[in-house]
Order: sequence, then C-alpha cells, then structure tokens
Amino acid sequence: MGKIITGYAVRFNEETVIAGLFREKIAPGAFDKSLRERPDVLALYGHDYNRVLGRTTAGTLTLRPDRVGLDFALTPDETTPDGQTAIGTVGRQDVRGCSFGFRVTRETWAEGDYDELPLRIVEEAELHEITLTAAPAYPTTNAELLREQNRAAAIRRKMEAAMRARGIPLP
Repeated sequence: MGKIITGYAVRFNEETVIAGLFREKIAPGAFDKSLRERPDVLALYGHDYNRVLGRTTAGTLTLRPDRVGLDFALTPDETTPDGQTAIGTVGRQDVRGCSFGFRVTRETWAEGDYDELPLRIVEEAELHEITLTAAPAYPTTNAELLREQNRAAAIRRKMEAAMRARGIPLP
C-alpha cells in the first residue's frame, strides 16, 4: 500500500472570513446528505481539476464526518508527478492545509455587530472536491503524511468506511 495523507478538509463550527466580505462557518452534518446521495468526491491539488490525486469511488479517498469535521485519508499515486508532489510537499509541511469545493443548498445568515461582518452558516451543501493547499481559507484545516505507527488505524478506518458504504455490518 502507498503513502497516505490524512487530516481534516473541513472543521465544523470554526469561523473564517471569505474575501473580506463575510464570515462563514460549516455546521456539523452539512455534507452528510451529499456524501450519501452523491458519493463521488475528488481530491485535488490546488483546486485544479487537471490534478486529481484521489477519488472516493475509486477507493483512493475516504471521507468521514465526525464531531470535529470532515476527516479524510488520501492515497495518491506515487507513480505520477502530482502524486509525488502531494507526498513531497505535504511530507515537508510546505502544504499543510485543505480547502473544499461545494455548492450551498441551505444556509442561514446572521448580521454581525457594529464592527463585525455578517455570518453565513452553511447548514447543507453538495461537496464536489477537497483540495490540498498552502493557503486555505479555513486555517485550522490540516493535511499530513501518515506516519507508520498510525498506518494500521487509517487502513482500518478506510476499510470500515468502505463496508458502511456497501451496507456491510461492521464486526
């Protein structure tokens, strides 16, 4: 098995400022419906659809929402230039954040105080892709190369996610 990149592509209930125009946070469960109904999500390098690193339907990307956020495990192809770039830049921690491409389907807005920007709470969204990036809009996201001692746990999570997706009961 190849090298694995893990982390949180999304962290729930954490605010960030989008383009200096508004604050935004993602609610827990925002991607649950999308992951159930449209489970084909890509992993990209820098939001570039020509630099595909993994895909949920190919089994090279696993996404698992938990109480913290959207946990991921990505197995890039080490024989491709983009796979090597991802492993190298994440391994050195030159790239250590994530972003995501989505379409909001349900949101609420709250006006900020006098000196605050308005707040958008994304309650439900279609998730299209996660991406490795050096400059994430949400700075608390993370990506790291899985160390050997954590490899067995990551493999187990990936297998459990595949079993759940196929409706196979977990032992």
